[in-house]
Amino acid sequence: MSSKNICVTLQYDGSRYDGWQKQGNTDNTIQGKLEEMLSKLFSQEITVNGSGRTDAGVHAVGQVANFTVNTPYGPGKILELMNQYLPKDIAVTDAKIADARFHARLNARSKTYVYRICTGYLRPVFDRRQILYLPETLDVAAMRKAAESLVGEHDFTSFCGNKHMKKSCVRTIFSVDIEEKTTTLGDAEYEELLLTFTGDGFLQNMVRILVGTLIEIGEGKRASEEMAKILAAKNRESAGPIAPAHGLTLWKVEY
Repeated sequence: MSSKNICVTLQYDGSRYDGWQKQGNTDNTIQGKLEEMLSKLFSQEITVNGSGRTDAGVHAVGQVANFTVNTPYGPGKILELMNQYLPKDIAVTDAKIADARFHARLNARSKTYVYRICTGYLRPVFDRRQILYLPETLDVAAMRKAAESLVGEHDFTSFCGNKHMKKSCVRTIFSVDIEEKTTTLGDAEYEELLLTFTGDGFLQNMVRILVGTLIEIGEGKRASEEMAKILAAKNRESAGPIAPAHGLTLWKVEY
């Protein structure tokens, strides 16, 4: 029986989980559920490496993970078995055999996160667990102007949720796109903003703090020109609040 390094792509609704990373004070994490299920399924201790640690309540459409397992099964059968035994709010959408040296986090070249905001008088019903509802209208032009300051290599200390971070907070954001769209559902039309962030990596809570700051700019509480000053301050207190987790989804990871 040969050892295989299996790479899987996962989707999950993070609403009822305490985040991705396995923790000592809870067994209700995505990584924990995966490792528990795989270890029982294959009767061996299995460690799962994720591409990133999504926060409690954050979702994923394209989370990537890998694990090593001794099994005669191919990736298709492994995908089938995983979906058979995983909770209904976690699904494997792809599985393949990776190079023995492949690591889902260490080999990642870019990640894309999407934050969804619904504005206007109609409150979303069916997407309420994946979208932040704000009744007021936001100044999208000001938000886009502020977002321009984020693109490129910067020290994002001001947007890091870990105030005791000892490692470098320098990251590169490749793009920030803010798309306006109208979603029709029955007789209702919902106005939605999609904030899409692509970068080489993100700090703890970074995307949610960026969103919280951009929302304040959209509300007129800050000028768009402040974004560059917030970056330069390298001080968490200079940035806006952390946006709620449920609006955020890890969209894709590229290698």
